[in-house]
Amino acid sequence: MPGVTIGVAKGNAVTEGYDLERFVTAQAGVYPAALAELRAGEKRSHWMWFVFPQIAGLGRSAMAAAYAIGSIEEARAYLAHPVLGPRYLECVEALLMHRGRSAEAIMGTVDAMKLRSSLTLFAAAGGGALVEDALGTFFGGADAATLERLG
Repeated sequence: MPGVTIGVAKGNAVTEGYDLERFVTAQAGVYPAALAELRAGEKRSHWMWFVFPQIAGLGRSAMAAAYAIGSIEEARAYLAHPVLGPRYLECVEALLMHRGRSAEAIMGTVDAMKLRSSLTLFAAAGGGALVEDALGTFFGGADAATLERLG
């Protein structure tokens, strides 16, 4: 059912109370293609907002606003979601297949900036070693604007 979230506990994070189904719905038709593009090392289509979401306040477009993550707690819930969390890590793993290339070469300049923001958010939310590895590998550190919004 659209708009209904199911509470799934994982550690201290709970998906209940956040409209995470908006991401599941958005990914439904494009996730396999997005993952294939990442594995190939060349992003070609438009899925960045809902596969690698950013903290609210960074993006200016309607899509950025619709898929913005409102808080660190919502980011933790995203990671705890039984579909979204594993997909996020699978996409990060696909990126790491291309350690010898820049994020800009894989994603394009604008989406590379969004990727840095997303990785920063999810590293802060407890995304683990894989997310931290990607952040260090492709960017050498966190996105200052994201950290500022997280407080």
